[in-house]
Amino acid sequence: MASDRTTQYISTASERMTRTRYSILATILLLATVAYADRAILSIAGPGIAKEFGLNHVQLGYVLSAFSWAYVVGQIPGGLLLDRFGTKKMYGATLILWSIATMLVGFIGNVTSDVSVALALLFALRFALGLIEAPSFPANGRVAVMWFPKEERGLATSLFASASYFAVAIFSPFAGWLTAKFGWPSPFIALGLIGIAAAGLWAVVMHEPRNHPRVSSSELDHIIAGGAMIDIDSKHELQARPAVSWALVRTLLGNRMLWCSYIGQYCTIALSYFFITWFPIYLVQARGMNVMEAGFATMIPAVSGFLGGIAGGVISDMLIRHGWSVSWARKTPYIVGMLVGCCLVLSAFTESNVLIVLLMTLAFFGKGTAAGAGTWAIVSDTAPREAVGLAGAIFNCVGNIGGIVTPIAFGYIVQATGGYTVGLYFVAAHCLVAAVVYLLFMGNIKRVQMRTPGT
Repeated sequence: MASDRTTQYISTASERMTRTRYSILATILLLATVAYADRAILSIAGPGIAKEFGLNHVQLGYVLSAFSWAYVVGQIPGGLLLDRFGTKKMYGATLILWSIATMLVGFIGNVTSDVSVALALLFALRFALGLIEAPSFPANGRVAVMWFPKEERGLATSLFASASYFAVAIFSPFAGWLTAKFGWPSPFIALGLIGIAAAGLWAVVMHEPRNHPRVSSSELDHIIAGGAMIDIDSKHELQARPAVSWALVRTLLGNRMLWCSYIGQYCTIALSYFFITWFPIYLVQARGMNVMEAGFATMIPAVSGFLGGIAGGVISDMLIRHGWSVSWARKTPYIVGMLVGCCLVLSAFTESNVLIVLLMTLAFFGKGTAAGAGTWAIVSDTAPREAVGLAGAIFNCVGNIGGIVTPIAFGYIVQATGGYTVGLYFVAAHCLVAAVVYLLFMGNIKRVQMRTPGT
């Protein structure tokens, strides 16, 4: 009798809806935050590095640019490797390698004191970091499409898409404290160790949905019923996946809907790079804030952007659950969010620093809402089954060109005009362009099918 009750209890427990997919989500949020922290840490340690090795502003500028160039170059190869070897292996291996590259920066002072050698090593290691990190966000997109049904995918993608704000809010003060107490090498070493530990966690937590030891049959059924592609990392699918062909490339580069999503990502990343490059300088040079005031003023929009990202994903998923089409559930928060982002241009018409920070906070909440609902979620919803990694890589490659163009263009505008007003118009124009593209040109959001020869 007792045995029967035990058997019945085990059977009931196996059918209980588990929430294992959210532990996977928490893990990719951690990994995305570590990735962004590794990118941003140089801005905190930069003054100490420049002082120790005698780097001028131009030399430091080249070092700061190394990551973005390599990150763009590495997107397509990284996406191809993801589609060939799967998410768990590629993410785990690259996480360990980029963490080692981060740690090695902290030991440059032990290797050389020569300016030229130090400059070459700094550039090489930051370039390597960008190249190795390139598959990370396409990998996050693969995890989202593998583990989450459509009505939950917006939240999943919004969280890792908002990791940049999360990283700024958490790791910038931490890195600043480490630098002040132990010197500029310490945050590189600390973040490298955190990354390696995160790789160990990834190895334990990440499994394909069918093979995960803590997934109930009811959760698996829920994921499948919602349109998740749970088998894209299975051994059979990876081996059966067709080699890259012109038909595949033509599909990804010739689809209007996908190009609208690429342009949308470009515009949102352009705003992000304005925020992490020129916004603090604008507050100091044009608004008379000191460095500490500018630092706190920067944190407020960062937190707002993170909250906006979560809101965008939640709203988008809620609209789907209430019967909205995927197209309008993804596009509506994006369009509204980017239109709200246009309000940053109003900073040019006020002398109040408090109002400027409030305007930027509102603008980055809007931008975060747009990114949370209508960037990576759309790629997850639309990428061809045969090329989820490559589609995410092209999307991120085009988008991150904004991270190269925007800081340079903004600098030329400021130099040519002698002020920041035109530059603010330039940034706000990205919000307007993105909203118009999604509203008028994107069309229906649906899974892209591979083109066959002759079509």
